[in-house]
Amino acid sequence: MSRADSRGILFDLDGTLVDSLPDIIDSFLYAFPANGLQAPTYAQVRALIGLPLDIMYAEFAPQHVPALCASYREHYPLNFHRNSRPYPGVLELLHTLRERGYLLAVATTKKSPMARRFVDAMGLGDVLHHVQGTDDFPHKPAPDVLHRALAALGTQGLWMVGDTSLDLRAGKAAGLRTYGVTWGTHPVEELARETPDELQPDLKRLLERLPPLS
Repeated sequence: MSRADSRGILFDLDGTLVDSLPDIIDSFLYAFPANGLQAPTYAQVRALIGLPLDIMYAEFAPQHVPALCASYREHYPLNFHRNSRPYPGVLELLHTLRERGYLLAVATTKKSPMARRFVDAMGLGDVLHHVQGTDDFPHKPAPDVLHRALAALGTQGLWMVGDTSLDLRAGKAAGLRTYGVTWGTHPVEELARETPDELQPDLKRLLERLPPLS
């Protein structure tokens, strides 16, 4: 398949397409008092967003990881939609990309079943061609989840769009151009150190950078 036939555009989910951090962090913090433990600060948790859940909990209470993960997985599915909303312009952008013939997938650290449920609840399921979670294989910055998303799309990739350094590293490892959005999790200075092809406060520039499809 030639580069001209490449149609795949991959997006991280939390902090990139959807403003979901308050619900994620609230559920993460909930697990500590539920297990008789002192919770870390909001800022301490935010700095770890993008890593798998067990690795995040291991930073604060390594001996209690299974119990904390279980509490999170009990709480989050009941509360993930309380404050989470797509970022302004996201739905319109995805519609435009799809209408132009691009193939769109999410590549997220969430497990696939929860990611699909979340995407549908946010009203994005009908405009995405595939939702790929990280299921028992290496997480970002390894490119595995990106490769699987592109395989499901049946095309080569053009861009990886994300809000964390992990997203940008994974995109580079997968041979994709990288687009960092500054409205999500990691500060702009941290994203800039990864030297993405684009670093923007919104997604408008993505439309300008895409090649016309044959």
